Amino acid sequence: MTRPWRRAVLVAAGLVASLLTAAPAQAGAREPISRPTVRGPIPGSVPGDRLAADLADTYPFFSTPFDLARHGYVEQEFYLSGVADGWDTTGNRVATDVPYQTRLVVRRPANAQKFNGTVLVEWQNVTAGYDLDALWNAEATTRDGYAWVGVSAQRVGVDQLRGWSPTRYGALDVTGGRQFVTDELSYDIFAQAGKAIADPRGVSPLGRLKATTVLAIGASQSASRMTVYYDRVLPQVQPVYAGYGFIVGSAPTRVGAEPVFQVLSETDVRTPVRPADTDLFRRWEVAGGAHSGYNGQVYRAPIQERDLGGAPVYTCAQPPFSRVPVQHVTAAAYAHLVRWVRRGTPPPTAPPIVFNPDGTKARDALGLVRGGIRLSQVDVPTALNTGDNAGESFCLLFGTYQPFDEATLDGLYRTHVGYVARVVATDVHNVVAGYLQPADAADNLRAALRSDVGR
Repeated sequence: MTRPWRRAVLVAAGLVASLLTAAPAQAGAREPISRPTVRGPIPGSVPGDRLAADLADTYPFFSTPFDLARHGYVEQEFYLSGVADGWDTTGNRVATDVPYQTRLVVRRPANAQKFNGTVLVEWQNVTAGYDLDALWNAEATTRDGYAWVGVSAQRVGVDQLRGWSPTRYGALDVTGGRQFVTDELSYDIFAQAGKAIADPRGVSPLGRLKATTVLAIGASQSASRMTVYYDRVLPQVQPVYAGYGFIVGSAPTRVGAEPVFQVLSETDVRTPVRPADTDLFRRWEVAGGAHSGYNGQVYRAPIQERDLGGAPVYTCAQPPFSRVPVQHVTAAAYAHLVRWVRRGTPPPTAPPIVFNPDGTKARDALGLVRGGIRLSQVDVPTALNTGDNAGESFCLLFGTYQPFDEATLDGLYRTHVGYVARVVATDVHNVVAGYLQPADAADNLRAALRSDVGR
């Protein structure tokens, strides 16, 4: 009787042990991302008659006017389709295997020798009611050899595309036939886009290029959507992106395995209460920068004329559109994020914008905010650039730009050589600190040399 009893106890103990060791793995299991189908490139890459009956006579919405060919780049568009799960903003799954079809816009090197191996996958921003490639930085992207991919993940953008060109986009749908109209499918669609790029089967959105690093980036509202994905959805599914860039918007609070880089303009910094930097989180704040500044407005105006019939005109409380180039800092952040992912080298920290005890932003005698990453446009100023404004529509996002009068400039800079020397000193400091790339510092120098300041 003793031996059978002992044998039974041992067997039971073994079963319990196996269950205990299996339970954590099972509880922590992350579901694989479904593999989508990629079709394309879609004919019609040169702007023509978007309402033509022949698909080849249409063209991608917001196709870039930047001369890609001169920089060894091509622009192509693809259909992305499959079945996606739906998630609410708390991370609850609300649907499974819902059919969808959307589009990818790809701007990439034509030759593999120019490709740096990194793909920036942008969640297209739809705050204006249509897809906006808010983080497409033509000069830096082509100069540094990135591939850029824009993903149409949200209903508002896709609905506008369908109406804009029924021939090209009429079959697109990210709502499961209007069952899920609050972008429940967007998180899985964005993840599937990343999978199609990182691990292509069949048609590759990158052609013959092979990605070694795939990063997710999003601006403003898109950063908010990515925050929900990172905090709520990603813990339940297998990762496809190696790192994340949250630009002029929110960032995750969860500590995950993938590095998170947040870059904010002055506009976006509204409180002195901030999350601390960690081994997997960096936050940079750009003094004088606007949520939506001058560079983006100038780039988009001719596209809005072409594709929307006109660029919007705003009446703001202050002269709008800060000219502090936040995109220079973002370009530096991407380079750091790549090294962070590939080598485990964390980016440098940066000083925060300074607040007064009453919670307002501290400013100097010229009205410029104190602290933060101070590019030469702020540290060696020729105008008042801030992140603040007010008025109609999107004015609060534009910041301000008010050139100094001649008397103020004469008081600041006695000679042109002295002014240029100060610009160079500030930019060298920022390059060494890691906040600015040498090529962008060179652009600043050329602009300073052309100016009349101090003459």
